[in-house]
Amino acid sequence: MADAVVRTDFNFPKQKDVYHGKVRDVYNINDEYLVMVVSDRISAFDVVLPKGIPYKGQVLNQIADKFLDATADIVPNWKINVPDPMVTIGHYVDPFPVEMIVRGYLTGSSWRLYKNGGREICGVSLPEGLVEHQRFPEPILTPTTKAEVGHDENISREEIIKQGLVSEEDYLMLEKYSLELFKRGSEIAEKMGLILVDTKYEFGKKDGQIYLIDEIHTPDSSRYFYLDGYQERQDKGENQKQLSKEFVREWLMDKGFKGEEGQQIPEMPEEFVNQVSERYIELYESIAGDKFQKADASEVMGRIEKNVIAKLNELL
Repeated sequence: MADAVVRTDFNFPKQKDVYHGKVRDVYNINDEYLVMVVSDRISAFDVVLPKGIPYKGQVLNQIADKFLDATADIVPNWKINVPDPMVTIGHYVDPFPVEMIVRGYLTGSSWRLYKNGGREICGVSLPEGLVEHQRFPEPILTPTTKAEVGHDENISREEIIKQGLVSEEDYLMLEKYSLELFKRGSEIAEKMGLILVDTKYEFGKKDGQIYLIDEIHTPDSSRYFYLDGYQERQDKGENQKQLSKEFVREWLMDKGFKGEEGQQIPEMPEEFVNQVSERYIELYESIAGDKFQKADASEVMGRIEKNVIAKLNELL
């Protein structure tokens, strides 16, 4: 099995700073370009797990690449080039401090809120009598703040505008773009025999133009159900068959870990790491609809550095 990339520490031409996120390392090049290296780190319950997953970064980067291309007619996006299987180079864009979450189904945190008596989420009223995994008549928008530390918080359109997080004019465009992106993503998913259940979008602004940024429709930012058998499982009150990293969370919970204070992250045996890698490759093939080609990972750090510098030399 190939070595996993769990940390990068490059020094690219005209690099100003670097941000190490839970999964992505983002290099700021002269406030003009961003180099996003999608590592093989994996997080669950807002905790980065101790071992990386080989090829996970490549899977996420290449899915995002496909969907950025497939939606570029809806909204301009930040991507300029993918010089390496694990890297995207794009425009340096000032991000909006909100994430646009679109939900087509009553699942996950929205179901937990509903089950506990909540009938409103981010200013959207929910009717009585809904059941878990039920499809909404129309997709709903449930934005969150982007927290620097801790958890993102749900917020309504009115609060976003009132607090001046985003201007009303820009926010209405974010809503429009998000719903159109979700519609396109749902249509593509259906052709793959999948249901796009919910997802998040992030946007920014550069020179007065709104751009879609970061990743899109990956299994880390989205939840998918299998279309085949969805209605039958609903009618029987059974759990839906999911295509996401939920299986990692389930493995951790089986070992007694939920990311709570004082809990020890369980040891990840090599066999489990390999299984997770294989599952991510399956996710890629199911979502992208083509065969996954493993990149040569024998000298992965040197490969990334060489490919990125070659592209930056063209751009700068």
